Amino acid sequence: MRAYLVAPLTLLLLPALVSPARPLTADKDKDKDRDERPKDEEPGFVSLFDGKTLAGWKGKSELWCVRDGCIVGSTRPKGIDFNTFLLSDKEYGNFHLKVKFKFTGGNSGIQFRSRQVGDPHRFVVSGYQADIGDGYFGAIYDEARRNRLLVTPDKETVQKAYKKDDWNDYEIVAVGRKIELILNGVTTAKYQESEKDIAEKGILALQLHGGGAMEVLFRDLKIKELPAPAIAH
Repeated sequence: MRAYLVAPLTLLLLPALVSPARPLTADKDKDKDRDERPKDEEPGFVSLFDGKTLAGWKGKSELWCVRDGCIVGSTRPKGIDFNTFLLSDKEYGNFHLKVKFKFTGGNSGIQFRSRQVGDPHRFVVSGYQADIGDGYFGAIYDEARRNRLLVTPDKETVQKAYKKDDWNDYEIVAVGRKIELILNGVTTAKYQESEKDIAEKGILALQLHGGGAMEVLFRDLKIKELPAPAIAH
């Protein structure tokens, strides 16, 4: 009878004498959590849009709003008779900008290294533009300055890259005098500035073009500031 009592007591004491084993799933759970982190958590990138307000931006309030987590610019139903923009409060020089956009037609673009000019109530800017519009996607235009295309991309390349009626990824990389545009992972334009007096720092701005009614949507705006290029001696 005594032998039958000792065995159960020994079994009850064993868990207290042996340190608990580490769950085999612990590492797997960590890997799972790591994989499920938001994909937009990229080292060095900072969000330019909180998804709820236009904090950090300024423009004509009747033309710009936030809807369903997107910045929406609209000239519906009548259109407007001049170009206008939504301007960033901050200036940027060397950077890598990433934006998603959806376009319904008309003409738009993303200004960079730009400055506000003219009537302050019209929110007009001058500077480089990563163009958005049929026949202009992936091009670099010089808005209200030299007023011409600086780089016109290959049409077939753009047609394959652009997603009509869907979200598109647009990237701008500007370092020193070199500029690169990337549309849905495809480089559409590379440009090196040759004129000495062209600014290498300025605001960002989103465009609503004058003319017929249009609408453009932007989301996931983020930027990584980059070091200035080394100066050759």
